[in-house]
Amino acid sequence: MESSELGGLVRSWRERMTPASVGLPEGGRRRAIGLRREELAALAGISPDYLTRLEQGRATSPSAQVVQSLARALRLSDAERDLLHRLAGHATPGLSVVPTRISASVQRLLDRLAHAPVAVYDATGTLLVANAPYDALMGDTTAWHGIARTALWRNLVGTGSRVVHTPEEQADLIAMQVADLRGTASRYPTDRSLRRLIAQLKAESPLFVELWNSGAAPDQRELGRSKTILHPAVGPIDLDCDSLVVAQDDLRIMVYTAEPGTPDAEKLALAIVLGTQTLSDVLADD
Repeated sequence: MESSELGGLVRSWRERMTPASVGLPEGGRRRAIGLRREELAALAGISPDYLTRLEQGRATSPSAQVVQSLARALRLSDAERDLLHRLAGHATPGLSVVPTRISASVQRLLDRLAHAPVAVYDATGTLLVANAPYDALMGDTTAWHGIARTALWRNLVGTGSRVVHTPEEQADLIAMQVADLRGTASRYPTDRSLRRLIAQLKAESPLFVELWNSGAAPDQRELGRSKTILHPAVGPIDLDCDSLVVAQDDLRIMVYTAEPGTPDAEKLALAIVLGTQTLSDVLADD
């Protein structure tokens, strides 16, 4: 495989996209065709420097995770996604691999929900994509890399999230996530990335080992649709959290909303503004 072929395809796919197609402002006169490199890099969660080297054929071995992220950010068709995997030297995703593709229909749904905090997770509980309002509410998810993008790891080993839980609720949440991951492992027994995730969780968390080996079924009680988010600038915000399952693609879409006209709706709107405004916007308003 010529590395220039891979880079050339990525560049051509980038240039056919428009900022509006991914929810970005046009930003005045644009010399670049399609998306700028830094815009695509931000959407894919990679550095602009790495994307430049990839397009120029100087980065020749992108990981499967980078390839998946680029395919999602570029909104590739199934055939284009498979071609990108092959050119990068990876097996094409099949029925035995946990799906990570966001289909065109799901993307249209996300576009309709652009003003609400929305995140999409795969069947392992790994974050695939989050919109700007979600980052404003929960913190910058582009800083999460590798296993840090998996919710179960963040709850067991990492710093958790801004969602407020009692110790009992936290224990129930972790037990449910372990049981969900066990179910995912049974559906995709030959997925090597999934096996690596399980091995790393076992190596880093004795509690995970205990829960995994117990084989216990999750408590069927709902953890509750209402969530309290402790925002560092706005304070606690009580929101409804709805989880939508896309059965065909084995995806989970989490949407946070507030009752219109309530103080929590006002605090959510403020959190989104604070999280998405640039410093120059704030100074201009002053």
